[in-house]
Amino acid sequence: MTGAKKYSLKFWLTFWLMAILALFGWYIFLQIQNRNIENLKPLANILPVNSERKNELQVLADIYDKMGGWDSEKTFLILFQNDMELRPGGGFIGSFGIVKTRNGKISDLEVHDTANFDVRIPDAETPPAPIAEAFRFKGWKMRDSNWSPDFRVNAEKAEYFYKLGQGGEKFDGVIAVNTDILNSILAITGPVKINDYPGQYNDQTAILQLEYQVEKGFLEQGIDKKERKNILAELAEVLIGKVHSFSFSENLELGKKIEDHLKRKDIQFFFKNEELQKEIDALNWGGRVKDFGGDYLMVVDANMNSLKSDICLRRSADYTADFREETPVAELKITYEHTCRTKDWMTADYRDWLRAYVPKDSFLLEASGQESNAVFSDELGKKVFGMKVFVPIGETKTITLKYKLPENISREDYKLLVQKQSGSGKLPVKIIVRKKDGSEFSAEEVLTGDREFSL
Repeated sequence: MTGAKKYSLKFWLTFWLMAILALFGWYIFLQIQNRNIENLKPLANILPVNSERKNELQVLADIYDKMGGWDSEKTFLILFQNDMELRPGGGFIGSFGIVKTRNGKISDLEVHDTANFDVRIPDAETPPAPIAEAFRFKGWKMRDSNWSPDFRVNAEKAEYFYKLGQGGEKFDGVIAVNTDILNSILAITGPVKINDYPGQYNDQTAILQLEYQVEKGFLEQGIDKKERKNILAELAEVLIGKVHSFSFSENLELGKKIEDHLKRKDIQFFFKNEELQKEIDALNWGGRVKDFGGDYLMVVDANMNSLKSDICLRRSADYTADFREETPVAELKITYEHTCRTKDWMTADYRDWLRAYVPKDSFLLEASGQESNAVFSDELGKKVFGMKVFVPIGETKTITLKYKLPENISREDYKLLVQKQSGSGKLPVKIIVRKKDGSEFSAEEVLTGDREFSL
């Protein structure tokens, strides 16, 4: 374990715990500091907030209490997901951490490079066909464990591969974290300078700067490859110092940003404690694909060997449900805009495996714009249409799917749940519902999380 990785992970964990505390304000922070309070949940009840927010705070308090290891040491698997290389569960898992907590403190931690750990995993399980074809992998490993849009499935799969690689820890939970959280810290701290490294790091450019530094910049600066990620330790130390000195208003802003990340699925939780997990799922913080009684849509993309090109991808969706005929018909148009103009070490033509999750028993009538014939499957209680998508750099591509909806999708009291993939950024959607009499209902919105539409 390198010093850079150790401090980087320690920073993130400190940040998460402090952010949870920030949601309660300085009052609770002082209570913990001065009175060694181990259970935050009762304190959430006394805060002057509405019932919905109070419920969120109670669950956050529960997470803190359960993660703190107050009764016994707790062990967690942390998956770091780089959403510049989008995968169904959020982003490419380049590294993972194992964290132990005891009495509210980190008692032990270690970080693994996923590529190095995967060498220990035998080729015992065949990877999904798109992975096998795109990467020529013989075996399915931890780096690709988040192939499902449902985080519980991914968490269990990651733990399975960990054990297959002879990992010896028993986990109390699994947490996935996307890269955008770093930007939230820098938006509050303002630009920071790291000694011995060029430039400043701010919330607009830090992710790209770090990506360049660990891939290219270290060579220009004569830094040994083994030490190329030391910059993460340096950045962590700078930010920890700034977070520790946050004012009351900055702590509140930090708390609000964490709430936003939870709603956007940039942080996803799976705990073995079933009671706690039910609370998390009820708030939609568990990254679950939901059962739903009405119409349903989830668009899921997987970057297939296109470097970090998702930084350049802009997506939008137009969905029409037409009830003018006896059998309802849906039309889905997904538009991809590749905003980069040249290929380089980080960007390329975009090769994608698209899956559209729609109501069970839907039937595909037509498909256009894709690079392969559609394949069909049933997953997570949904019908799934899967296909290759190719978007040349600097171009725009639209995929159109037309399919029959099951007859149980009601014309009356119509409702549609659109779930957004973790890590996919903002998704502009336009919804049109055509009724039997020819009248229309329409709605347009930029989604940052899941959204239910109804007539």
